[in-house]
Amino acid sequence: MTNSNDDGAPRPQAEVGGDLDGAGTLNGRAGASEFPIGGTAAGTNPYELLSASLAACTAMTIRLLARRRKFPLSHVEVAVAYHHGGDGGRDSFERSIRLEGNIGDEEHAQLMQAANMCPIGRMLGLSADIRTNDNVSVGSAASYDDDLSELPIPNIDPD
Repeated sequence: MTNSNDDGAPRPQAEVGGDLDGAGTLNGRAGASEFPIGGTAAGTNPYELLSASLAACTAMTIRLLARRRKFPLSHVEVAVAYHHGGDGGRDSFERSIRLEGNIGDEEHAQLMQAANMCPIGRMLGLSADIRTNDNVSVGSAASYDDDLSELPIPNIDPD
């Protein structure tokens, strides 16, 4: 898969744009996927996109290791929620992983360890903690709308 336009010119991995009238919904594109962002319509917010990036990268990294080592993993599911660090503390991501298949304890441990090799997780881990468990359930996530309304920027209204 190439990351170029029809004319062969390079294109960014993700783009977001839209008119500022009406519902104010922006349109996002990442690869071949297009989706609404923010606004009054049910659009994705940046925290959800960031969490989705970590979840996707984690699942892909686990899948890659399972395939390379020929582990009998039949299903992987990753759920991620972003949380604020209170009072200047570090932000965090709560990552839950469920692995299914005829895998033993050692294989399970190796696959869970592989989650920490995910490139997006390594990058996010520089400024936030990533807590991982093997039960797909996460607590309540941070609210992007609440955070946007608390920004010290004059005359800004959250979508």
